[in-house]
Amino acid sequence: MNDPLLVLTTYPDQEGAERLAAELVRARLAACVNVLPAVRSFYLWEGRENSGTEHQLFIKTRDALYPQVESAILDAHPYELPEIIATTISRGLPGYLNWIESSTS
Repeated sequence: MNDPLLVLTTYPDQEGAERLAAELVRARLAACVNVLPAVRSFYLWEGRENSGTEHQLFIKTRDALYPQVESAILDAHPYELPEIIATTISRGLPGYLNWIESSTS
């Protein structure tokens, strides 16, 4: 099995987040993308404290597809420096992990 991967990113508006999610699934770069309701983010940017509303995306994909997922996020994202964090899924329901593999290409 190709290593399953969880990629996290945020998006400033729900419509854009949902559009990105649909594009990733349509392109078979992700088996599933969860778009969470608005969350409040607090962060430092260019030496100043900031806060804003964002939507968290949980992208289920495979390690081999990470470069394409990253590129798709960067192409669609309005931020100068978007959050893109990936972590290997080391354990999970075998059937679900197999589904991630079979649903992506």
